[in-house]
Amino acid sequence: MNLLAITQHGDLVRRLRLAFEEAGHEVRHIQDPLEALAQDAWTEVDALLVDTGGDPMDGFRLCRLLRGEARVLFRNLPIFLVTSQEPSEADRLSLRESEADGFLAASSTVQELRELLGPLLSEGPSQDSGLRLPVLATGLLDSQAQQAQAILQACGMEVHAAPRGEAVQVQQTLRAPVVLLGLSAGGAKGAVALLARLREVDPGIYAILVGQVKEEAAQGELLQAGVADWLSLPLSAPRLLHACRKAIEWTHARRIQSEYRTALHDLRERRSTLEREAAALRDEVLTDALTGLLNRRAFDQNLEHALRQWERHRRGFVLVFADVDHFKKINDRYGHPVGDGVLRQLSACIRSALRKSDLAFRIGGEEFAILLSETSVRAGEAVAEKLRARIDGEPIQLPGGQSIYPTMSFGVTGPGAPTASTLLYQVDQALYRAKSQGRNRVVVAREGDHLASDPPA
Repeated sequence: MNLLAITQHGDLVRRLRLAFEEAGHEVRHIQDPLEALAQDAWTEVDALLVDTGGDPMDGFRLCRLLRGEARVLFRNLPIFLVTSQEPSEADRLSLRESEADGFLAASSTVQELRELLGPLLSEGPSQDSGLRLPVLATGLLDSQAQQAQAILQACGMEVHAAPRGEAVQVQQTLRAPVVLLGLSAGGAKGAVALLARLREVDPGIYAILVGQVKEEAAQGELLQAGVADWLSLPLSAPRLLHACRKAIEWTHARRIQSEYRTALHDLRERRSTLEREAAALRDEVLTDALTGLLNRRAFDQNLEHALRQWERHRRGFVLVFADVDHFKKINDRYGHPVGDGVLRQLSACIRSALRKSDLAFRIGGEEFAILLSETSVRAGEAVAEKLRARIDGEPIQLPGGQSIYPTMSFGVTGPGAPTASTLLYQVDQALYRAKSQGRNRVVVAREGDHLASDPPA
């Protein structure tokens, strides 16, 4: 007898070999479920152990995949999930949903392994050890059920006949993927009602109607209820085999489709997570940590973009430089934490005064830049003046009750300079003049400032 262990627990594999190889059993070890799937490693396996954890496929998912296979071997193969800790209630629920046979502790001793797995490995091979596809037959006469059993038995299927009143209870235990639905003792309406109850137990069953229904209305009701195939009486062996094989292929395709949808959903979730992480990283790289405004890197990128739009499409913009007046005195008198608070409040004031299409940047210690899109220089000057007046008229309150009256100087310019460096020199000169003329004012760059071929170093 053969045992397959899909596990990362090497010590467990060693104890399994000590427990069973001397008795003539083979213990095969594969570390990864995907590798086991690729090798189809369980074709001659009598019991399977697999770790509960794993990425991208854990033991619960592997078990659901195998139980969903059309091959009867996987529906009857003993599967135990290896766990390195006490299973939680969520784990026990997942165990039931995956139809696994139980948990096995990774720390199990040799004796404990023999007690749990020994009975499974000592039964010996059997032609009829349950490796048959169950088929539920209900609503059929006894002779019809016996005939179906004789036809399907030779093809690895076993027919379980159940009276109409017990069919739902039998299906709850049997979980047969194929149902042969007869018309005795109830006719078409009885078959529709019974099929509805069976689908409440297992929505994925493949129903094959056995019998003749002449009325078109009744035929329509049966098809709407989920009858997938139709066999007339007397039963024909080739037709019955063909219908059951179609049922197996259909069931198998549904399981694969379900697993594919799960995998696709997981990929979409992972992609969404990566996109959120990339966006967060991009924000971190381009955002000033103190003020929440965009930083110097973001300013360089956006200024370059604005210049390209001007050169190609003549889309106007206005560049504003702003600087906090006498900021060093604020730091020296009140301390750097207060200075940081002043910068944060001024940044919030700047941001609230702009349109959504405009951008604000902190490009230095107390230096700021503003890019106003689709704006004339005159309108840009008005925005800067409005912002200057607002800052001048709103003192900043300190926790101790004191007030600070910061002011800011502004330089304003528009496109037209031959290079980005000349444009920056031009707006910087305007800011310099605002400072030299007494601060707390707005100065627009002079027309000739951009004629300098290169700004001084």
